[in-house]
Amino acid sequence: MKVIEYPDKKEWPQLIKRAAIDEKSIRKIVKPIIKKVRQKGDKALRKYAYEYDHVNLDQILVTSAEVEASKELIKPELKDAINLAYENIEKFHTAQRDDSLELETSPGVICKRRSVPIEKVGLYIPGGSAPLFSTVLMLGIPARIAGCKKVVMCTPSNRSGEINPVILYTAELVGIEIIAKIGGAQAVAALAFGTKSVPKVDKIFGPGNQFVTTAKEIVSQQGTAIDMPAGPSELAIIADDTAIPQFVASDLLSQAEHGTDSQVILITTSEKILHSVRNEVIEQRVDLPRKHIIQKSLENGMLILVKNIEEAVEFSNAYAPEHLILAVDNEEIVAESVVNAGSVFLGNLTPESAGDYASGTNHTLPTYGYARAYSGVSLDSFMKKITFQKINEQGLSLLGPAIMQMATAEKLEAHKKAISIRLKYIQENEKT
Repeated sequence: MKVIEYPDKKEWPQLIKRAAIDEKSIRKIVKPIIKKVRQKGDKALRKYAYEYDHVNLDQILVTSAEVEASKELIKPELKDAINLAYENIEKFHTAQRDDSLELETSPGVICKRRSVPIEKVGLYIPGGSAPLFSTVLMLGIPARIAGCKKVVMCTPSNRSGEINPVILYTAELVGIEIIAKIGGAQAVAALAFGTKSVPKVDKIFGPGNQFVTTAKEIVSQQGTAIDMPAGPSELAIIADDTAIPQFVASDLLSQAEHGTDSQVILITTSEKILHSVRNEVIEQRVDLPRKHIIQKSLENGMLILVKNIEEAVEFSNAYAPEHLILAVDNEEIVAESVVNAGSVFLGNLTPESAGDYASGTNHTLPTYGYARAYSGVSLDSFMKKITFQKINEQGLSLLGPAIMQMATAEKLEAHKKAISIRLKYIQENEKT
């Protein structure tokens, strides 16, 4: 990890800049995949499953027998852990329900807003070396609470055509009935446009590699909504003299093991903490099974020494991290100054891992600086807000003249007439 001491603010834009993604070459690969799936459906899905996942898929959808069999392969201790995480995630997301809004904005003018679930949603769950069954909880639970009518999940199989049993167990737990053994850009295309096996959805959720992310961006321009734009995973930690170096190092390493393109940053006011954390990172990573991934990831990382906590928070807000840990004194007060972050973890005893799995907050978060404008996934992500209005005679009589003035100013005479014709009707009825 690079050590940067007291960087001048002029240097910040370069420091917060993420590694460039070769989007042009990725799009060159992804666009033909999307086109082929759209044209050939299941035939294309089988072709790409063989080409990229090295599997001959006789059956694209997971059978109920496969789901049942998965239950016997999960240790009771893991089932208990998943159930605990389920309960906390369900509690936090259930609490996000909002009541319908109704307000009389002026006499005779009633405005309402109602939350309505998105009918059909697709969940992408990465497989491979780190099958993210926790993401099934993070996406499946709010989809169920929201009341989405159809939830379709895509996740890649192994070379034998099998899905990781923990993913299947968790999917059944949250009530997902349609599971396709498809990964990559081809899965995104299947969800966006539908095939014989995979139903078309209205919105796609879930993390993935650069090909999945690019595919989501492309289909979002063709009529299918996505949860948020995203890039590689990232973590920033703000630490002062009260931070515990072993904890800070373990958090940096836990995020670095996500992938070689992950980025981790320590922003500290203490030179002693900086060097202690650096030594701890070297010592702790030796015994980690994904140390080769971690090593590559740490090459993107930085240890930054700043003058004070205010400057640390200012730098973090400029960076807009996916995850932010505040390992500082008076963390609740410091947190009030945080304006750009996906999810914030307060104090030495709140590791980022807690949010990844079981505290209750959602771990599907904006990365690559998108936390400046985007929120993480929540119950609202699975809902639409529809507004309603009802105006009576009194309301239109009071509101109408103002509307006509504004329509005239914008040179939209048909808008004006839609009001005047009604006002005339009201006046004539009053005479009779």
